Amino acid sequence: MPATVLLDLFAIGWFLCGWLGYAWFADRRAADGLTLMNAMHGYRVMWMRRLLQREVRVVDATIAGNLNRAVIFLASTTILILAGLIAVLGSVERAIEVVGALRFAVASTPEIWELKLFSLILLFVYAFFKFTWAVRHFNYLSVLIGAAPEADSQVTWSADYAARAARVSSHAANTFNRGLRAYYFGLAMLAWFLHPLLFILATALVIGVLYRREFHSRMLRELGNPAEFVE
Repeated sequence: MPATVLLDLFAIGWFLCGWLGYAWFADRRAADGLTLMNAMHGYRVMWMRRLLQREVRVVDATIAGNLNRAVIFLASTTILILAGLIAVLGSVERAIEVVGALRFAVASTPEIWELKLFSLILLFVYAFFKFTWAVRHFNYLSVLIGAAPEADSQVTWSADYAARAARVSSHAANTFNRGLRAYYFGLAMLAWFLHPLLFILATALVIGVLYRREFHSRMLRELGNPAEFVE
């Protein structure tokens, strides 16, 4: 087996280990310490408690609608990306010729190029499913906002209802975050079309960027621990 093919196989293995390993690490870290996702969950709990105290909930419905529109936009964009990638499958020879004209691009066979394209297509198919599932989550959240008990009803289960609505909102955000994460790794995979070593480096760079933003970003410091604001 040629050395370049072995390097391509190592690169895609490195990519899969990095992507799946980071997802596992991020989920475990979220259960053990302060991250962007669990900090925002705390604020969502506060939001739902305030919602139950308001008589008019137009603002809450508007917020949920705005969140849903952002997810729908990215789901639609993913469809366009997939259409473009499928179109490239019909002109692989031409694509190889264009990329091969770059001095730093490594030569690749049509079979390896098709592997790269199919891998990128599968990645964005995954992102599409995550975005559309997040859309349904936000739709469920809208129903929970509409079904919330009125402010003066004094029901005994209002605290449990607020916690449940916050969990639904966080599930939607986490699903959306996984779709966004696929976009980041999709950008890293673009480097594979130039050189597998560049692909390996880009994957490591994306993991570093995601780690810093989710666990050590300035935004996380600004958000802080929402428990500080609970009376």
